[in-house]
Amino acid sequence: MQIIRSIKQMQAWSLRQRRAGKTIGLVPTMGALHEGHLSLVRASKKRADVTVVSIFVNPTQFSPKEDLKKYPRPFRRDCALCHAANVDVIFAPTVKEMYPGGYRTAGRNSEFRSQKSEAGSAFSTYVDELAIAQVLEGASRPNFFRGVCTVVAKLFNCVQPDLAFFGQKDAQQLAVIRRMTRDLNFPIRIIACPIVREPDGLAMSSRNVYLSPAERRDALALKRSLDWAMQEIEGGERRVESLRESMKKMIENSPAARVDYIAIVRRDTFTPLGTVQKSKTLIALAVSIGKTRLIDNAVV
Repeated sequence: MQIIRSIKQMQAWSLRQRRAGKTIGLVPTMGALHEGHLSLVRASKKRADVTVVSIFVNPTQFSPKEDLKKYPRPFRRDCALCHAANVDVIFAPTVKEMYPGGYRTAGRNSEFRSQKSEAGSAFSTYVDELAIAQVLEGASRPNFFRGVCTVVAKLFNCVQPDLAFFGQKDAQQLAVIRRMTRDLNFPIRIIACPIVREPDGLAMSSRNVYLSPAERRDALALKRSLDWAMQEIEGGERRVESLRESMKKMIENSPAARVDYIAIVRRDTFTPLGTVQKSKTLIALAVSIGKTRLIDNAVV
């Protein structure tokens, strides 16, 4: 397994693989790897000849009020997990490598973060998706998806994969990246992989480590509410507002829980629905458990 930190070296490696007729799979991550990430690696190993895992905590998708400095960075552990999973390359560029000269943070109070660079000028080109990215996570975290689209576009150009693997847990991110890939004509197939859960049902997330034992128990309300909604839909319930209100009450019975949003939307466009439409509907929610914000979803 190689660890590559230079964009030029990453592009040169990918070019050699392509010339050898090999297909490249990319698993983009921000590190702090868990079983959810490793499931994406296994999917890539099945479909592609070589697999690249990118590890880069992307500062442009964090607002000044979010947890960029506290975000876990267990790089040695991540490398060990990748080695055990037979990853071919870890692409782990520095912030300076990805954003020469500086970058703008996400959020309404966006600010410029400068840094010394041989380029002598700030990074000033960003990628925006202007439909799906405007609601839910995009409304709660302004310019979050601008940072996501920008870094994923850059990773696509650095690694030049044939396939890129993303988890269904970040359902809106998946939809935004699909749209960006289509609109900007990236010759890359986006592969969605199922949500991986803890034995008790909590969706795996790098942020789960922030939860206290009591908060960890309260966090199970997310999955319970989704399971309840799916059962109601199977029983014939189609009224979106009724489902949403009942889910909200169920979640807020947990002392540490505060609902950001519960949305029942078209799974491809994220436009709101008045009634549930089978095979086209996604139930998505974001809930703060204490100071930790968690997301989860279920496809109808």
